[in-house]
Amino acid sequence: MIVHIVMFKFSDENKSANLAEVTKRLNALVELISELKKMEVGVNFTLSPRAFDLSLYSTFETKEDLEAYAIHPEHLKVVELIKSVTLESKVVDYIL
Repeated sequence: MIVHIVMFKFSDENKSANLAEVTKRLNALVELISELKKMEVGVNFTLSPRAFDLSLYSTFETKEDLEAYAIHPEHLKVVELIKSVTLESKVVDYIL
């Protein structure tokens, strides 16, 4: 199994609304992309300066499934939104 984790730091402008919209749109991907087996989206509550605002944990059966997800049109729509409301992101992918 492949695990894909991404963390995002959001811009302060409309932060709460943007977090809610991105969360909703990411969660919807599970029904839209067959290669995506599981997804958890979490909004951070820690006030640490090291903290990011939102994390995404998703799983795939193979690396090829992750690659298919990465270029899927529905995923790319969400990526476009995320890029417009975030300042930074970090990613890690690994085999479980």
